Amino acid sequence: MSYLVYPAHHPDREIDTAHGYISTTVEALARLGVRVDHSWLDPRGPIDATIVTGGDALVWDEWTGWRAGTFLSGTQGERTVLRDAVQLGGSVLLEPERLADLYAHGSTLPFVTREPEARDGLFDRLRRY
Repeated sequence: MSYLVYPAHHPDREIDTAHGYISTTVEALARLGVRVDHSWLDPRGPIDATIVTGGDALVWDEWTGWRAGTFLSGTQGERTVLRDAVQLGGSVLLEPERLADLYAHGSTLPFVTREPEARDGLFDRLRRY
């Protein structure tokens, strides 16, 4: 059985721009049978989010995309700490279904990054979710 645990909306509007993307990713993980125990949006510099799946977690940030590892600590407003983190690659804004597939199968793609303060349309793409 899979569970959907969406992140709460964040009071900072810029950080909350990622809410739809992270929620859609939670749904994609659940469709593949991945149990999501917690999820939240985190502070800026970079803006990031965490999805906890049992003893593991996925962390997304606006500069490096997704990484996965063993969840050590974290909560909303505090950076998540992972052990043995692996970058999943592919894109900073990997399609949720593709990310769920990579995570479920333990796969990765070439690593891609984004410069801080880049004016590349990332937040416009986030708003589409």
